[in-house]
Amino acid sequence: MSERSSGRQIPVVVLAGFLGSGKTTLLNHLLHRSGGSRIGALVNDFGAVEIDAMAVAGALGDSTVSLGNGCLCCAVDASELDEYLERLARPSAGIDVIVIEASGLAEPQELVRMVLASELPNIVYGGLVEVVDAAEFDETRAAHPGIDRHLALADLVVVNKIDRVDDPEPVLKTVRDLVDRAAVVPATHGRVDPEFLFDCRPSEERIGQLSFDDLHRDDQEHDAHPHLHAGYDTLSFVSGRPLDPRRLIAFLDGRPPGLYRIKGYVDFGPYDVRNRYAVHAVGRFLRFYPEPWPAGAGRATQLVLIGTGLDTGALRAELDGCVSDGAPHTDDEAGMWGVLRYVQEAEGPAA
Repeated sequence: MSERSSGRQIPVVVLAGFLGSGKTTLLNHLLHRSGGSRIGALVNDFGAVEIDAMAVAGALGDSTVSLGNGCLCCAVDASELDEYLERLARPSAGIDVIVIEASGLAEPQELVRMVLASELPNIVYGGLVEVVDAAEFDETRAAHPGIDRHLALADLVVVNKIDRVDDPEPVLKTVRDLVDRAAVVPATHGRVDPEFLFDCRPSEERIGQLSFDDLHRDDQEHDAHPHLHAGYDTLSFVSGRPLDPRRLIAFLDGRPPGLYRIKGYVDFGPYDVRNRYAVHAVGRFLRFYPEPWPAGAGRATQLVLIGTGLDTGALRAELDGCVSDGAPHTDDEAGMWGVLRYVQEAEGPAA
């Protein structure tokens, strides 16, 4: 069942960065390469409108979105954010992901705080993406030292316009030194593979609020700019044996820098024989969503990990170490407590 029909949560991505860093260019790029996903956008703190990414990509301006039947430009303050998110996330809109493009002078942590504090049941935090202008980074940072704080809060940093500097490595190194475990991706003209932020081409099988789509499709079939996927690493992990919840939580709590997204289903075996657990992690944010096993479905753990600079061999070994040794744990009441800490509105221990 798809997210649209099942009521699953829609990721809300906060897109921030100083004036001229390339936020709108990056957003337009995502719209062009959405693969058919519908993107809802709150743009530059001004207006909310549903965007059919394949139909109006490129029509997005700094403060307005021009559609065939008119233009919407509304002032948005903190008290109105939930109102617009609710509008965009209603099932009839068919939105797959919402992107909030902050103004160049905004405090992104405030937007993140509001998204995390939202009481809307059908949205979930999708990460803070901070865009940096590689060519102007040193000057901008000197004039606006608050940028260091923004980078420390980011889940993903896009170092944009690397084509405008002779050697991007010094800027990349400085950014990596300033971030706190965030993934850092170099880019030109805002070209970041959208699979890094959200899944394209919604399918019948969903992973949490994201599709378990083919992450390794041939980009050359869809875009004139192949090899965007070269900027990040992916690891697929499948186990026919249940995972031990304590070991998995220890792995997730200690996940390495650069590991931006984790999505998938987890089988905890005798700890909860009725449910599989959809998992959604972005940056430091983590949620589990228990749901009944589909009738006739094979029971297995399926995970996809996405990030930059990952030691995929070491990650696979750590995940292998999370596989249960087969010993019965049905009487271990505390075994799932670590998982249930990350279950939104958990009603009680799994059974």
